[in-house]
Amino acid sequence: MTGAKDGAYGHQGEDMLMISASIRAVAMASVVMALASGSVQAQQTAQAPIEMKLAYFVGDQHAMSQWLIRWSEQLEKGSGGRIAVKRFPSAQMGPTPQHYDFARTGQADVSWFLHGGTPGRFPLTELINLPFMVGSAEIGTKVLNDPELRAKHLDAEHKGIKVLMLLTHQPGGPHTTKKPIRTLEDFKGLRLRFASPTVRDLVQGLGATPVGVPPTEMAEQLQKGTLDGVFIDYGGAGIAFKLGGILKYSTELYAYVTSFGVGMNEAFWDKLSPDLKKLVIDTMTGKDKEVGEAWDALDVPGKKALIDGGGEAIKLSAADQAKVRAIGAEVSEAKVKELEGKGMPGRAVYDMMRGLANKHASTSKNFWN
Repeated sequence: MTGAKDGAYGHQGEDMLMISASIRAVAMASVVMALASGSVQAQQTAQAPIEMKLAYFVGDQHAMSQWLIRWSEQLEKGSGGRIAVKRFPSAQMGPTPQHYDFARTGQADVSWFLHGGTPGRFPLTELINLPFMVGSAEIGTKVLNDPELRAKHLDAEHKGIKVLMLLTHQPGGPHTTKKPIRTLEDFKGLRLRFASPTVRDLVQGLGATPVGVPPTEMAEQLQKGTLDGVFIDYGGAGIAFKLGGILKYSTELYAYVTSFGVGMNEAFWDKLSPDLKKLVIDTMTGKDKEVGEAWDALDVPGKKALIDGGGEAIKLSAADQAKVRAIGAEVSEAKVKELEGKGMPGRAVYDMMRGLANKHASTSKNFWN
């Protein structure tokens, strides 16, 4: 009896061991499945696209807006869908002067901003806007993206953002509503909108009264008569801000350019993986000629829009043009001395920009030729 019982108990023990092993196997399988499920979820989460908010202050029809759209599509494609760009054109995010701070504070992840929108914030960068510094957007954009110039002087002014590109529009001049500027004397008494502090000084030097107005308010102020005219390029006047029919006289000085930047919020930059950072840099670097040419190409259709609206193109006499250049030289020298007096390397930056401009002038579009 005892042997039989022992055998029975032995079989029961074996059965219990088998059951226990089965339970352990099922439990292990459940753990593995849970881990696998968690891994898949983690991968899906990791692959969820990073939304990049891109803000700019003109409509999508503008050449620079079109370039930014193509760039954003390159990012989306090159990242394999890991970046999804949400665009905010036409100052949808807010007024033009705030676009730099949109990127700095993270309201936007990337913004195209106007240096002159916040006067005095970028004093060295804005030396590019001095009268007759560069003869085209291509030259200006090449100068501003010179690696040494940026590393030594310009990028440091752009606090709180990662500078992706600096650029200029094509050279501009005065455009008026009622009183044409046919001689140097005609500037006197006119209230003219300026785009940056350096242009303000030129307007004043020419005998006009400089007035600061955001670009999105130009049309309204011109129509009200609180402005007699604006210093602007043909592309900005005819295409970006649609001033055809409002501006009636365009005096072709090609006297100055206005500078802009494209910048990324530093925290957004920091969270990108190394390969995505490389993608961003690769798609922005070496585009100076391409971007500059796109801006310079706006001159013809912009002028046509003004002429079609009843405008007239005017050229000053050679003597008056020489006087304007002399006034421009005085404005430039005064600005350099002002910066030097504040302990800034105004002379070094000015000389470096001038040397780069002369270097690129021989191989680039130049409206002065």
